[in-house]
Amino acid sequence: MGIQQFRLPDVGEGLVEAEIVSWKVKVGDTVKLNDTIVEIETAKSLVELPVPYAGVVTELLVPEGETVDVGTPIISVQTADAAGAPVPTGTGAEDMVPSLPDGEEIEAGKIGGAAPGGRTAVLVGYGPKTTEAKRRPRKGGAAPLVVEEVVAPAPEPVVAQSNETSGSVQVLAKPPVRKLAKDLGIDLGVVTATGPGGVITRADVENHSAPAAVVRAAAPVVSVQGDTRIPIKGVQKVMAQAMVSSAFTAPHVTEWITVDVSATMELVDRLKQDKAFRDLRVSPLLILMKAVTLAARRTPIINAAWDEAAQEIVLKGSVNLGIAAATPRGLIVPNIKAAESLSLTDLCAALNNLVAVAREGKTQPADQAGGSFTITNVGVFGVDAGTPIINPGEAAILAFGAVRKQPWVVNDEIVPRWITTLALSFDHRLIDGEKGSTFLADVAGILEDPARALMF
Repeated sequence: MGIQQFRLPDVGEGLVEAEIVSWKVKVGDTVKLNDTIVEIETAKSLVELPVPYAGVVTELLVPEGETVDVGTPIISVQTADAAGAPVPTGTGAEDMVPSLPDGEEIEAGKIGGAAPGGRTAVLVGYGPKTTEAKRRPRKGGAAPLVVEEVVAPAPEPVVAQSNETSGSVQVLAKPPVRKLAKDLGIDLGVVTATGPGGVITRADVENHSAPAAVVRAAAPVVSVQGDTRIPIKGVQKVMAQAMVSSAFTAPHVTEWITVDVSATMELVDRLKQDKAFRDLRVSPLLILMKAVTLAARRTPIINAAWDEAAQEIVLKGSVNLGIAAATPRGLIVPNIKAAESLSLTDLCAALNNLVAVAREGKTQPADQAGGSFTITNVGVFGVDAGTPIINPGEAAILAFGAVRKQPWVVNDEIVPRWITTLALSFDHRLIDGEKGSTFLADVAGILEDPARALMF
C-alpha cells in the first residue's frame, strides 16, 4: 500500500496554471486507471483529467474554485502494490503515466494503451499521429451558441450530486449548467427540470433564480460596498492581455466596404438543398470563409506574421482560419487548419465541428494555436460592423456584419437587396493600404458574385 499524489499536469501549450472547476470524486471513493477525477479550466479550455493509477481517494488537496500552478499536488490516492509501480512525483508528463504488471493490457484509447490512427495515448489527448489525417466526423443539431447558426447534438447529460443540504437528490445536468448553478449559488436538487428525460437546462436555472437580479460571471463574485467585483481569470484574463498587447504593438488600420450579397444568399439557399450538405448547417459565413482563402492567394501578405525578434515577415504556408467565438467562458479563437485545402463541403463540416466543440466548452489549446487569419462574425448579434483588434501573431482580422435587406440601387432603380458590411483591420507594419484594399475588394467581389471564385 502507498499514498500517491497526483500533480496538476500541463495539458498543452505551456500553460502554467489552472482552476479546479469541479471534483468528480470524493474522499473514500475507489478509482480505476483512467477514471475522470476532476474538471479544470485553463486559460484556453475546460479539460477533464483522468487519474493515472487505481486506488482509494484519501484527500482532495485543492478546493473547487481555486487556481493552482502546474505541478501542484491536487489529490492523494492510496494504491495497492498490485496496481502497479508507484508514480514518481516529478511534474513532467512522463511522470503521470504508470506501468502495469507483465502480461496486463490496457484498453485501446486509454493511458498507455493503443490509440486511434497509430498514436500513443498520453495523459490528455494523444501523441503524434503516424497515419494520414482524417477529418472529424460531421455534427448537426439545434440552435447556435457561438458566432454562427451552426448546430450540434447535445452531449450526454452528466449526473451531478448536489452538495447542498438536499444533496441526496440525484439530478441530471450538463457541465455548463452545473457551473452556472454553482456561480449563482443555486442547489440543482431544488430546480424544476424541463429538459428531455428530466435534464435541467440553463433556462431552468435562470428561471429558478428570478426575480432576483444576478450578475452571471465565469467565477464567483464578491460584493464590496454595493459594487460587484468579478475576478479576472482563465479565458478572460488571457484575452485581455492578448488584446492589450496587440492593440499597443501592431499599428492597426481598418477599412470598410458595404456589399450586395444577394447572390451569396441565393447560393446558400441552393447549398441547403444539395444532398452533399444534407447533414450540415450552411450559412453565409461559410461562403465568406471560402472567399477569404481564395483572396489570400492573390494577396499572400494578408496571411503572414511580423517576427519582431528576427526582424522578418513570415508568410504562412497554410491559411489556419480562426473563427472568433463568444462562449460563456469568454472569447476564444479556434482555427481550422489548412482551410485553403478543403472543399466547400469539408470546410462546412469543419466549421460545424468547431462550433459544436466550442459550445460544449471543450475546445482544446491545440485547436486555438497556430492561427494565421481570423474572422469575427459580429452580425449574429445584429451589429453592422466594428473595428476588430488583430489576434496576436496574425496580420489581419475581418469583421462580418449583419446581413439585412436594404434599398439598393441596381441599374438606376432602387430595389431591396441583401446587404452587409465588411471591416478589415490589418497590421500596417507589413500590410500597406494597397494590399489591404486589394484583399478586401477581392473578398467583397466573391460575395457579390460567387462565380468570380472561378477566377482565383
